[in-house]
Amino acid sequence: MVSPPHEAMHRIFQHDPGLFSRVSRYLGVDIPRPTKAAVLPTDLTETRPVERRVDTLLRFETEAEGPFLLAIESQGKRDVEKPASWAYYTAYLWTKYRLPTALLVVCQDHATAAWAQRAVSSGPPQLPTLTLRPVVAGPHNMPVITDPEEARADLVLASLAAITHAAEPCVDAILKALSTALRDAPEDIADPIVEFTAQGLGKYPAKHVWRNLVAVDLSFYKSYLVEEIREEARAEARAEGRAEDVLLVLEQRGLDISDAVRSRVTECSDPEVLRSWLARAVTVPKAEEIFEDE
Repeated sequence: MVSPPHEAMHRIFQHDPGLFSRVSRYLGVDIPRPTKAAVLPTDLTETRPVERRVDTLLRFETEAEGPFLLAIESQGKRDVEKPASWAYYTAYLWTKYRLPTALLVVCQDHATAAWAQRAVSSGPPQLPTLTLRPVVAGPHNMPVITDPEEARADLVLASLAAITHAAEPCVDAILKALSTALRDAPEDIADPIVEFTAQGLGKYPAKHVWRNLVAVDLSFYKSYLVEEIREEARAEARAEGRAEDVLLVLEQRGLDISDAVRSRVTECSDPEVLRSWLARAVTVPKAEEIFEDE
């Protein structure tokens, strides 16, 4: 199943194709600002029944170097099958469009980024024939944008910075700068940034930081997405409150609460389960028995 971070890491370039020229300086390459950019179909299926799709495919027009294609892939972990697939994508696109074709791989952790940026050849060492050299965007080279003014100058880049640093300690500061910058942005500009950032953070703990920031710093927005994120934040707060109630009842009754019981209660986010535990906490002789029949 395709995950939200996977979608956000490449669709953000569809949202703003010019982002790649701004990102390129962090990748060690000099890509001129395009005079024109277009999102192309991603279906690379051949006539035989084998479906191949690149995540995002863009065509750029430049004054100095002419047109070129950029295939963008989101990669969440190492996959020994991927280099061969990427080589196929670039060779096929080069053949189909007769245009220079580059590959950008977007990652969220250092190990995957280091693996993805290795050059891989299709032939034996003495006959490399076709060599794949992707450029990689990840926590190792994307900017750490913690200044709201810098974030305001390029909201999309700031969102990508948050996504690629989702597992890094600096992500909280990036998210705070981004939410501050978005206060002044029109709703039609802010909404997709809020969405990409929420999707890109996936299951990382930073998603809770972002949802809280959206609920507080962007409280004046009324879009469906912002309301959904805000409601999730409120639901999490209600669950945390109910978990505290369960533990408080057990403590007031003088029952011994082990670390295992405390962890299980505080980590539960299901309000109905917490409600049943709270009801049992009133009468059980031992704290562990609130989990009875589960």
